[in-house]
Amino acid sequence: MESINEFFREHRITEVECVIPDMTGVARGKILPKSQFASGEKMRLPTAVLIQTVTGDYPDDDNITGPTDPDMVCVPDASTVTLVPWAEDPTALVIHDCVHFDGSPVDISPRHVLRRMIDLYAQRGWKPVVAPELEFYLIERNTDPNEPLRPPIGRTGRPETGRQSYSIDAVNEFDPFFEDVYDYCDAMQLDIDTLIHEVGAAQMEINFLHGDALNLADRVFLFKRVVRETAFRHNIYATFMAKPMQDEPGSAMHVHQSVVDAQTGRNVFSNTDGSPSDLFLSYVAGLQTYMPAVMPIMAPYVNSYRRLSRHTAAPINLQWGYDNRTVGMRVPNSNPENRRVENRVAGVDVNPYLAMAATLACGYLGMVQGLRPKPPMSTSAYDLDYELPRHLEDAVEVMRENRDIGKTLGEAFVHAYCSVKEKEYDTYFRVISSWERKHLLLHV
Repeated sequence: MESINEFFREHRITEVECVIPDMTGVARGKILPKSQFASGEKMRLPTAVLIQTVTGDYPDDDNITGPTDPDMVCVPDASTVTLVPWAEDPTALVIHDCVHFDGSPVDISPRHVLRRMIDLYAQRGWKPVVAPELEFYLIERNTDPNEPLRPPIGRTGRPETGRQSYSIDAVNEFDPFFEDVYDYCDAMQLDIDTLIHEVGAAQMEINFLHGDALNLADRVFLFKRVVRETAFRHNIYATFMAKPMQDEPGSAMHVHQSVVDAQTGRNVFSNTDGSPSDLFLSYVAGLQTYMPAVMPIMAPYVNSYRRLSRHTAAPINLQWGYDNRTVGMRVPNSNPENRRVENRVAGVDVNPYLAMAATLACGYLGMVQGLRPKPPMSTSAYDLDYELPRHLEDAVEVMRENRDIGKTLGEAFVHAYCSVKEKEYDTYFRVISSWERKHLLLHV
């Protein structure tokens, strides 16, 4: 707490946002006066806060958090204290961990699930290293959910049309927006790296430098909030939906990942002669084998599966290859020290803690089980069959039945997460869409 209090004094903090990420990645918590936070009294929240669906409902199973709707204790992580740079009064934000009253971790907390995965690596003498890349769309303000989304107006006074991949001028259309994003990220020490324009109209991508998985998940969690908040202040929206517009490509969160020896820092994906190691090949094989079982995490909503279609820079199967963007697992060109694999399956709509944990779990199982991958693809994988679940309902069933994933991520978590997704799907299934009214109302 002393380091947090020192931060408060340095920045003359008056309020504190105490937050936890729930299953969807939404920031839940309380805003406290600095004096109350500094008193040392721990924040309490209902454990059920963690399992709210994206619609604000709860799973039907009362046994997930207990029939009495008990509290949990939220413990501040001093390493996460940062500024809320857009707040009118000097405000700090602190991410919290969730524990029971006896101090044991809450198994279904997304942050704990990732910590659990990192600990499994540590027990083997390994440390995972990740680097996420986030795609998102800037869109015109949209207050009517029945209206389709449109690109916003930039400095030219015209909406973007056509394909503007890697266009500098297309990014410069929104210079004031990105200047504020970078200023806010600097104030929060999020250390974002490259900015590019992606394929879609007003679709952008921002990359993070590689680092510790928990730290990167924290930064992605906060970055999404920065982008949305900045967009509001520029009278536009920013969306992290996986497939927000019918005729535009979807948005992904690609995760570059490698594993280093915890003692020496040596990349275990490479042999001493620079060749790919057996552990590297087993890691790839783990991704190929277990990715279908974590698809409810990698594609968490019904909309997520619209992104995973042929010829849209999104994978439809679990092939792998060297410098091949048509496959699910791409190995970029690099020297042996930087050998890594890029998981291209996850949409940007994921909870970053769970997505990091899930991809690391697949690779971990591949390494400890000594799995061997299929031969790498040197041609397009779009011409092959679909190998991933096509719908959320199917994906949840696959996840529930996979015992290895249950043991690795935690059986209590898997049960809770699948229950959340089942509730969301049931809620969605009750909705009658405009497509059904248009094509079925008078024709069948």
